[in-house]
Amino acid sequence: MPPFAKRLLLPLVATSLSLSLAGCGGGSSSSEKFIYPSGATTLPYSVITTLPNGTEVRNGGFGSAATAHPEKAGHFYAMTDRGPNTDYTGEAGAGKKFPVPSYTPRIGHFRLNERGEVELVEQILLKDRSGNPITGLPNEQFGATGEIPYAYDGTLLPFDAYGLDSEGLVAMADGTFWVSDEYGPHIVHYDANGVEIDRINPFAADSRVSIHLPAEFAHRRANRGMEGLTVTPDGKTLVGIMQSTMDNPTKAVNKQDLTRVVTINLESGATAQYLYRQDASALSNSEIVALSATTFLVVERDGGYAGDGSASYKNLYKFDLSGATNVDTSNTDLIDGDGALSADADTGLLLDGETLEQVVFNADSFDAGWATLATHGIVPVSKGLAFDALAGLAYPHDKMEGIWLIDATHIGILNDDDFAVIPEGDEVVQKVLPNGPVDANTLYVVELPTALY
Repeated sequence: MPPFAKRLLLPLVATSLSLSLAGCGGGSSSSEKFIYPSGATTLPYSVITTLPNGTEVRNGGFGSAATAHPEKAGHFYAMTDRGPNTDYTGEAGAGKKFPVPSYTPRIGHFRLNERGEVELVEQILLKDRSGNPITGLPNEQFGATGEIPYAYDGTLLPFDAYGLDSEGLVAMADGTFWVSDEYGPHIVHYDANGVEIDRINPFAADSRVSIHLPAEFAHRRANRGMEGLTVTPDGKTLVGIMQSTMDNPTKAVNKQDLTRVVTINLESGATAQYLYRQDASALSNSEIVALSATTFLVVERDGGYAGDGSASYKNLYKFDLSGATNVDTSNTDLIDGDGALSADADTGLLLDGETLEQVVFNADSFDAGWATLATHGIVPVSKGLAFDALAGLAYPHDKMEGIWLIDATHIGILNDDDFAVIPEGDEVVQKVLPNGPVDANTLYVVELPTALY
């Protein structure tokens, strides 16, 4: 564990308060009455289909991201990913089997009521620029993951040029949404009805794009792309975080602790990049929430369960960009000031001909690699533990992926239930937690003893 990220177990516990409030957090005041629940509160779901093996596929699935409603207190948005899937090798090669191939990724609008229950207000299906619902099937040309899509019976499915594995969500004050994904990564702008109106990605040949990400982001690790997305409080700058180390330049270096944060100025199109160091190799940065122009919350987790002892990391960190180094190749002051640094059009900033990922991975230890970066003026973001969900909640789920920032001392934590299914071989079966129940989207409202801002 890096010395700057020691797990100081502050007395942060799940709230036992039952607060009857009208106008706390999430934007302007609302006249609706609601209660913050004192324990775990499940979200409503419907059954999409029941598979031949008896497994229910539930919708559900709202947990890949969460964000406050910008206008209504007690309301939040939560988003699904591409839909249930499992690894499968068929006639065209290795890929994914999709039990519900027509599933459309969507944003759910939820509210807390006066009984502390979560109600679904509406679902906003994501659509292409012609207003047609998209799917979660892979796109073949821009950001292809190499996954061949198959139906549940093993027959081939078509690719979807607008298909998203949606993971990061921003709700803008004008009613529109920005969504980031794991395929491209793509960052797509949707209107209030879910119709695409703009797109950001690292692919120069994609005519749909108005702003390009730095080219190195095309080297994202498959299924671990831009997992988190937020916007600064002034609404001018998107900030995305990659789930894990990128395949930069190849997947040989991706089992380590260096990850990247990117900022995108929506007015100028200017980008900047910063390094975020995880507590251990190959963890997942699953959510990011802006607190100010430079400070953010991030979820850093493993894929284990508290119920069987396989979980060690379910942490919420507060981090600060202000003292970190901008490692974007546009930072010519950094490059010109150090003869060992150079810019590559495909893989970004190089140190003695190696990508930053290679520098850390190829060193005698990760610590030694980070020390080498530091000698060349490259410093990661500073971070401090804000909440340990294992210590504070005995968090039972594997995927802590959604954070609803309610106010300076209250947050809502939401899990991704994977539509209540989990891969088993080339089939999917019911996703059951180690302590017995079927996994479900569950909201936990936490009171923090120290204000976040």
